[in-house]
Amino acid sequence: MEICRTKADMRLIVRGWRREGETVAVVPTMGYLHEGHLSLVRKAKAEADRVVTTIFVNPTQFGPNEDLDTYPRDEARDQALLEQEAVDAVFMPSVEEMYGAGGDTYVEVPGLSAILQGALRPGHFQGVSTVVTKLFNIVTPDIAVFGEKDYQQLVLIKQMVRDLDAPLKIIGHSTVREADGLAMSSRNVRLSSEQRKEALTLSQSLNEAEQLAKGAPQINDLEAAVRGILSEASSGKVESVDIRDAETLAELGGPLDRPAVILLAVRFGTVLLIDQRVVSPAA
Repeated sequence: MEICRTKADMRLIVRGWRREGETVAVVPTMGYLHEGHLSLVRKAKAEADRVVTTIFVNPTQFGPNEDLDTYPRDEARDQALLEQEAVDAVFMPSVEEMYGAGGDTYVEVPGLSAILQGALRPGHFQGVSTVVTKLFNIVTPDIAVFGEKDYQQLVLIKQMVRDLDAPLKIIGHSTVREADGLAMSSRNVRLSSEQRKEALTLSQSLNEAEQLAKGAPQINDLEAAVRGILSEASSGKVESVDIRDAETLAELGGPLDRPAVILLAVRFGTVLLIDQRVVSPAA
């Protein structure tokens, strides 16, 4: 497994694969890998000849009061896990290598960046879209694999790639969960034992909503049911519950009459957890 610290080294390796006619997939991550990340790697290996995993804690997608400094990091552990998965190369640049000095160009998808999590975290999705564009330009993949847990991010990246005619395919992969239902996240390790127990209300509320959705309920009633279960977590602060069109993230009203995505954001102390579920009325 090649460890690349510079853009030049990463590009050199990919050029060698290209000369052999091999296809390339990339799995962008911020490290502190867990089974959810590794499932993305396996999906990428099934889709392409070569797989690159990127590990970069991107400062431009963190707000001034967010957890950049405390975001968990463990390079040696991450490398060992990726070695076991037979990843071909890992791109692990420094902030200076990625951004240099004097950079003043950004990429943004305004309609999707300003809503939902984007409204709660101004500038977050501009940072995401910019760094993902840079990673695509450095690795030049045929395929990129992202988790569906960050559903708004996935929809945004798909639109960005489509709008900019980027020559690659974006694949979304199902959320991987702990045995008790909690969506896997690098931030889970920072939950206290009580918070960890109460965080299960996210998946519990989504399970209940999935069943209720089959009866084509009113959107307001579906949201109220979700919020009712989330309120049982005394240590959690519900930041948002949104029910949107599953494809476009457009607002919905009235009875549920099409596939919808339920997007949750709940803060436990300084730890923001997100989760999602696509639900549909019974056919």
